[in-house]
Amino acid sequence: MRKLLLAAFAAVALLGGALAQGHNHGDQGPHGGRMQDVVGIHAELLLVERTLTIHLYDEAGKPVPSAGYTASALVGSGQSRQVVQLAPGAENTLSGTAASPVTRGTPITLQLKNPGGRSGQARF
Repeated sequence: MRKLLLAAFAAVALLGGALAQGHNHGDQGPHGGRMQDVVGIHAELLLVERTLTIHLYDEAGKPVPSAGYTASALVGSGQSRQVVQLAPGAENTLSGTAASPVTRGTPITLQLKNPGGRSGQARF
């Protein structure tokens, strides 16, 4: 019985890891940022000091106009976290400025809503 439970836990752990990878694009985008799949598009995150920029692409890698999209980013964790509102910019970008500098490796969770009202999250 103990071996059966151990095997079941191992299977769930392996399956959970495979499912979690489903939304991680894993590639670098055209601007060198990390890519994640969210609400049917690819989002590329770029971070320069306090400025967060998201570039939107379709499945074929073509830019998706950012008009009509709304987004925010939860930057950091614990008591040092901050919310950054991202506004549509030129062509396929959404950008915003954090209150304080964001260091490399800081967890960032993007909340994105498309013009059709569908929303989703991506973690960078």
